[in-house]
Amino acid sequence: TFRTPDYFWFDPYTLEFAGFHLVDGKYQPIEPNEQGHLWSQQLNLYLGIYHGQMRFFTPEGQVVPTPEEVAESEHQEKELAQTKLERLAAKLRELNIDPDTI
Repeated sequence: TFRTPDYFWFDPYTLEFAGFHLVDGKYQPIEPNEQGHLWSQQLNLYLGIYHGQMRFFTPEGQVVPTPEEVAESEHQEKELAQTKLERLAAKLRELNIDPDTI
């Protein structure tokens, strides 16, 4: 017997998306919010369609980044920090200060 408290389905080809919550032994459709997102009581998150993919959203409506997106963001931040560090070192050298001795 299928007794999961919340269940959802998503068709990536048609973007059909629906969710259901178990109430008194019967599944009731979950009504979408203004953005078309469905609330999951079990996850304490919304589920919705974002750029053709089913994604999680915070209670405030912000998309939850995927692990790949987090890794890419961290990589970009690291590159930006490295660029700033290199510019700072170059400026110190212009001022006749060796950045390796500071």
